[in-house]
Amino acid sequence: MQQAASGSSATGVSRLEVVTFKLGEEEYGIDIQKVQELRGYDAVTRIANAPEYIKGVVNLRGIIVPIIDMRIKFKLGEPTYDQFTVVIVLNIGGRVVGMVVDSVSDVITLTGEQIKPAPEMGSVLDADYLIGLGTLEERMLILVDIDRLMSSEEMGLVEAAATA
Repeated sequence: MQQAASGSSATGVSRLEVVTFKLGEEEYGIDIQKVQELRGYDAVTRIANAPEYIKGVVNLRGIIVPIIDMRIKFKLGEPTYDQFTVVIVLNIGGRVVGMVVDSVSDVITLTGEQIKPAPEMGSVLDADYLIGLGTLEERMLILVDIDRLMSSEEMGLVEAAATA
């Protein structure tokens, strides 16, 4: 069996169920177990001095949730917010974080054979944050290790925004 990127939680996984979403022309996937809910994009409350990719915070049933625009985070051009824009609400290690994406496609199950290691090529997204590449017929999914990305040092500001 082909193994996913070394050191990631998907190493040796026989099946991975992912929510697929689009950012620009690329299609990404994250582990469905990290997804709490999907919401339309609403206005957010800006946080002073927060990085540009942290759009602000929203009050989600009494929980203050930082909202991160992944298009800005990955430097994929100017974001536009329309009826297809979705906030994927994630639960990462007990923290709730919202992730703005262009659209959510579907939920798919990948087998171990469909997950290939991510190539090292200095892409927009550091390979440290990738589980690998998922292949499904003609589709190629960039599988993001959302735990690692959201708990990275640069995202430490997410924690600061959540406690502000």
